[in-house]
Formats: sequence, structure tokens, C-alpha cells
Amino acid sequence: MAKSIFTFIILIHGLIHLLGFFKAFDIGDISQLTAGISKPVGISWLIVAVLFLLTALTYLMNYSAWPFLALAAVVVSQILIFMAWGDAKFGTIANMIILLAVLPAIGQVMFNNKIENEQTELIDQVSHSSDRILNEDDFSHLPSIVQQWLHTSGVPGRPDVSFVRLKQTGEMRTEPDGKWMDFKAIQYFDVKRPAFNWSTKVKMMPLVHLAGRDKLTDGQGEMIIKLLSLINVVNERDNEKINSGTMIRFLGEICWFPAAAINDYITWEEIDELSAKATLAVNGLEVSGIFRFNDEGEFTSFEAERFYGGGEDAKLQKWEVETVNYKTYDGYHIPNKLTVTWKLPEGDFTWLKLEITDLEVNTLERYLN
Repeated sequence: MAKSIFTFIILIHGLIHLLGFFKAFDIGDISQLTAGISKPVGISWLIVAVLFLLTALTYLMNYSAWPFLALAAVVVSQILIFMAWGDAKFGTIANMIILLAVLPAIGQVMFNNKIENEQTELIDQVSHSSDRILNEDDFSHLPSIVQQWLHTSGVPGRPDVSFVRLKQTGEMRTEPDGKWMDFKAIQYFDVKRPAFNWSTKVKMMPLVHLAGRDKLTDGQGEMIIKLLSLINVVNERDNEKINSGTMIRFLGEICWFPAAAINDYITWEEIDELSAKATLAVNGLEVSGIFRFNDEGEFTSFEAERFYGGGEDAKLQKWEVETVNYKTYDGYHIPNKLTVTWKLPEGDFTWLKLEITDLEVNTLERYLN
């Protein structure tokens, strides 16, 4: 509905600009415009009308060019309105409405372009998967419960994993008593490096969203969150706490691609019959966490000490990922619904509920949408 209304506003506003063209070329009786308009200026009114019509068309077709067309149309339109202020001043209201939608849209396009370039770079650096089929000998050195997990997950008899792409949906909140906000996300993993790139759009309220990106490359983490894709809310990088946090995130998220457990960058230590400690080492940096499983060898939870926040005052708190449900994707039996909780001194803060809606292994391509 909102899209239809906005398109209608653009169309009507664009068509009204034809009055300036008709006035300049004496087409019809244009009594709404009392001041004279020269033919060159009249052509400018026509050009703006065409720009608005193109904006409406490209907006309906979801082309990324639409906000740039709209911005050009609004700028020229407002100049023409100033030139005929007495007759056309109310057109400023429509221009402001359009501009309020255009600026976040431009921010979204620019942010998306940045992320797409990062995703393409990650994919270009992935080691192409070999035809080698994994078997029990590849993980016979791991703790018994980890071996059982790999069996239950469907790793034996399947190819080695170098790349994973997946889609997520769910809810998140920023504080313990905060409002749950819907989100959708796409994530790409280089399983051999290791690295990931996660991008999301979070719906805060009608017409207001957060755009976010979290990534890990060569042990370096970086998190960006922008209000309306324009205003930085979080921009953390190049510090020990954010690096540690993104590495812990990668370690916990191998629950979606268990074959990563056999890679040399992870070492395992048995704790008991149903749990094992994993240590991830990248470029001299190390993080650890505890994986827990049920009697069938299914992953049930991961917990680690992670910095709560990425700023200088961030403190280590227990961070836990828990399985809610399982599903088979691309031949792998994995947790598809999970919750993520901070175990804070004042009580548990479950801030994320997510569901995997798609997962593919060794498909070295970006999602098209």
C-alpha cells in the first residue's frame, strides 16, 4: 500500500509539471499559472515531468537507479518552483515528501554496493572445492562426541566444504526490554580461510530501518550499523574486542557447516561425553568456546566469553547460542532455528531469534536477491 501511494504521489507531481510546458507553448488554457514562461523554461518543465515519470517506473520495477533519477527531478523541480513561486510554491511539499524517501534509498544503494563488492571479493578469494569426499578417517582424531556430531550432520560421504552461503530471517532487539524487530540477512562464509560477510536489514518501524554489516577477514572484524542506511549507529573495527567477537561468531556458526570442524585452524578438547571445547586460531589470534550436543549427536548449544559491545568499555560476558529446531539443507542435518543470549549479571538477555531459510554449500556465487 505504501509503495502504491508513493508511486501515485510521484506520478501526479510529475504530471503537474506538464502545465509549465503547456503554458510556455500555449497548449490549452493554463489559468493555474499566471506568470509567463519562456519556451526554454517550458522545456525544463517537460524534462522534469519525464524524470518523475521515469522515477515512478523504475521505482515500481525495483531498479536501483530510481532514487538518483528522483533526486535529479526534485532538484530541478524545486528550481523551477522558485522561479514561479507565487503559482507553484505548494509543489515544494511534494518535493520534500519525495526527498525524504530518496535520501535513505540512495544510502541503501550505496551501502548495498559496498557490501556487494565485499561479498564478491570474499567469493573471489575462496579456494575452489576439490572433489575429495570426506570420510571417517578425516576426523577420527577428534573427540568422540564431535565425531558423532559430524556423522549425525551428514558429513561422511560428502565433499569437503570450502564455501557456504545462507539466508536468515527472524527477530532482534537491542536491549532486554526492547521491542522485537524483524530482520532478514544474507551471509557468505569462506570456510578455509576462515572469513564471513553478513548483511542485514532490520525493520524498526514503518519507513524506518537499520542496515547492518558484520564481517571477518584474516582475523580482523568490522561491524557497521546505519540508521536509514545513512547515519552511523555502530562503526567498530581495528580493535581487539571486535576482532575477538567476530572470530567467536564464526566459531559458533560452524554449527551450520560442521565439516569446518576438521580444518587445522580449529583444535578440539573433550570435556565430557556430550561436550567439547573448540579453539579457533587465525593469524596468531585465538578464541575458544564450548560446543554441547545431545545423545543423538545433534548440536544443542555453543557458549563463549565474548565482549558485550565493541567499545573501550566493553566487558567479557557469557554469550550462548541455543538450538530450537533442526532441518536438512543441501544434505546436511543442521539447526535451522536458534536463539542467541547474553548471560548478563542482571539476567539473561535473549536478543536474537533466527531461522535459516536457505543454505547452499560450495556454490561460489552471490544470491541474486
